[in-house]
Amino acid sequence: MTDEVKNYITPVGWQALKDELYHLVNKERPEIVQIVNWAASNGDRSENGDYLYGKRRMREIDRRIRFLTKRLEAAVVVDPEQREATDQVFFGSTVTLLRGDGSEQTVKIVGVDEIDTARNKISWISPLARCLLKAREGDEVVLRGPEGAEKIEILAVEYIRID
Repeated sequence: MTDEVKNYITPVGWQALKDELYHLVNKERPEIVQIVNWAASNGDRSENGDYLYGKRRMREIDRRIRFLTKRLEAAVVVDPEQREATDQVFFGSTVTLLRGDGSEQTVKIVGVDEIDTARNKISWISPLARCLLKAREGDEVVLRGPEGAEKIEILAVEYIRID
C-alpha cells in the first residue's frame, strides 16, 4: 500500500474544486443522462450519434468526478491569511523576486490543482517553488534549469489571500 501524497491547497482552490464537482454531479451529468436515455429510446444505438456522444461524455464526466472526489479527500487546506507571520517561504506565500536578468516577479505558491501561470500561481512542487521553499526574505537562491543556473534574490515574502 502506498502513502497518499498530501494535496496541499488554498481555501480558494478547494472551493473551486468543490464547485466544479457540484456542477458536474448536479447539473451536467443529469443533463447527459437525460440525452442518453432519450437517444436510447430512438432505437438502433450503433449509428445514433446522440447516444454514442452522450455515453462518451458521461464516461468523461464520471472520470472527472472520481478524480475531483479523490483530490478533495486528500486535500489539506492551508490558509495563508491564518499563517503566523514569517519572512520564510512556505506553501501559500506570495513571493516577490529579483530574477537573474534584473526583472522583478511576484509568484504565489499554491497547490498542484491551482496552477495558473498567467496569474503567477505556481505549484509548490515546481522547480522554482522548490528552490524558494524555506529560504527567507533577503536570501539568494539558485534555480537550476535547462538554460543553466540562475541567481534569484527574494525581495519580499507575504502571507495574504490568494484569489
